[in-house]
Amino acid sequence: MAEKLTDEARETGLAPLLSEGWALDSGRDAITKEYKFGNFIKAFGWMTQAAFVAEKMNHHPEWSNVYNRVTVTLTTHDAGGLTDLDLTLAKKMDALAG
Repeated sequence: MAEKLTDEARETGLAPLLSEGWALDSGRDAITKEYKFGNFIKAFGWMTQAAFVAEKMNHHPEWSNVYNRVTVTLTTHDAGGLTDLDLTLAKKMDALAG
């Protein structure tokens, strides 16, 4: 089971993500981001690619799609908050969105 991030790991790990558009969720220990794509097909294609990555990691996002926008929230439910899994998946999603 993944362990919640220490204060030091949070500070170090979150800083680059926050500068890339991720934000802390105000209601819980999670991060969130909205991706915007050229159209629905590009948004859905990105979600498909991200789903394969998430499945390989056995770490699944909370997300929703409306036309060309995908809103993602990451947290590790069994750890009760943010873990390295969330930081890793966020970086991989950003890379896929290129």
